[in-house]
Amino acid sequence: MSDLSSIEKVKLEKMFDMEAGYVLDFSNRTFQEFIIENTNIDIADGKYDYASGSKANRLRTFWAKEANYIVGKIISAFLEYWKTKKLINHIEISQAEQALFDDCYTIAERLKQDSIVENIDAIQPYSNDKEFSVLAKSIRESIQNNEPEVTLDRLHTYVVKYTKKLCDKYGISYDRNKPLHSLFGEYVKYLRQNRFIESQMTERILKSSISILESFNDVRNNQSLAHDNPILNYHESVLIFNNVSSAIKFIEAIEAEQSEVDEQDEVQAEWDEIPL
Repeated sequence: MSDLSSIEKVKLEKMFDMEAGYVLDFSNRTFQEFIIENTNIDIADGKYDYASGSKANRLRTFWAKEANYIVGKIISAFLEYWKTKKLINHIEISQAEQALFDDCYTIAERLKQDSIVENIDAIQPYSNDKEFSVLAKSIRESIQNNEPEVTLDRLHTYVVKYTKKLCDKYGISYDRNKPLHSLFGEYVKYLRQNRFIESQMTERILKSSISILESFNDVRNNQSLAHDNPILNYHESVLIFNNVSSAIKFIEAIEAEQSEVDEQDEVQAEWDEIPL
């Protein structure tokens, strides 16, 4: 659910003319179509029924039930719609209207700082490989469009490429047919043997990720768009994304720390070579 404050809701309701049960100048049909277009969510779904079932009440329920990012996204869309209607109809925007618009814009931007996937920023093109870059961009755009279920196959491909990059970095050998969980297992083994991780609990968490990735192979093959499958539902897809991206985020922290150690060792080695 979003964390809109009471004051923020008052401003938004004023901005969107919701007092009488309406939302701007939308009809029931155009209201439904607009929200589907911008969030891929059907506002006519029974989960948004509240009181009279008016457009305003459905939007209030939407605010209450959906995540910050999605709520921020639809607020931004409504604001753009409002401004566009003013411009094309040559209607001057008053100072009071502009001030309210600016306040609502700030609310939307705050909400959009959150994402349905907590560590989506971990999905980055960590190389100069163009395919890797396109893959990461595509995954992030699907999350921004609230479509995690349609990109599970690409997330799997991304994690395979990412894990191979790690293996290449440390000279861990593998063949192209080695499954994802086995690749990741080899990397975790290397971390343990080289004391990159300090606690037994961390090791166990990473080992649990191996079994998670093994299950991910099945999801990719049988519940994603990799093949002609019925795709996995939205909420389980979000759960998978959060688990995978959290693991990548942690690994990036380990890798960054190790890079600092390597740099310090190189500097020390250079100093050691300088004759006294």
